Amino acid sequence: MNILLTNDDGIYAHGLYSLYEVLKDDHELFVVAPDSERSAVGHAITLADPLRVRSLNRNGSFFGLALSGTPADCVKLAVHELIKKPIDLVISGINQGANLGINVLYSGTVSAATEAAILGIKSAAISLDTYRDPDFCFSAKFAKRLIAWLNKIDLSSGVAVNVNVPALPPDQILGVKVTKQGTSRLVEQFDKRVDPRGDIYYWQTSSETLATNEDDDIDSIALKQGYITITPIHFDLTSYSTLNSLPTLQI
Repeated sequence: MNILLTNDDGIYAHGLYSLYEVLKDDHELFVVAPDSERSAVGHAITLADPLRVRSLNRNGSFFGLALSGTPADCVKLAVHELIKKPIDLVISGINQGANLGINVLYSGTVSAATEAAILGIKSAAISLDTYRDPDFCFSAKFAKRLIAWLNKIDLSSGVAVNVNVPALPPDQILGVKVTKQGTSRLVEQFDKRVDPRGDIYYWQTSSETLATNEDDDIDSIALKQGYITITPIHFDLTSYSTLNSLPTLQI
């Protein structure tokens, strides 16, 4: 398969390289990723600035293309300009830290997969549920099984899959669950600081997830229980339950 790899942690990220190392012998890989970290940029695209591309080598050989843009930019430019072959699959990740609940909307990792879905390409975002000393070995190996699974299913109408892997030893992971996106979100916290010139600035420090009473088939709950979660997501934000209940508004 022709597989495009991207992420939001940047082209130097260990999660991306781990994925590349595991898949390179079985597929033709194309790496197009941001030239530096672009976490939590959501589905932003670059319009007012040029997108600069440069080649990057690792271990003495060509690895991929670093782009001065967002994860969504990487997918768009890769598909339309940079890669001259049809892309069969886009995998975004492996992200450092889970992408769950409301925070899926902020995630550049997930947005890269969603952008691929918009373009009609099968796609998945993969995240590992830790920020400290991540070991991407199992997550990368699981990606091989995920690809085989994706080949058997129909992801039509702009659907991507959002995958989260618990940061546990493989023998402690209970299995795989297909889940719904929950409504959990980060607790908003900001560290107020003063720079050397006396000006005040803030650093967002949110890391804890706000607890919600949700069922076992919700992404954050299943992940906490020790399951790998797979959530089908799409870019249609219409609230269909509200659509037909809204009263008529006259001009």
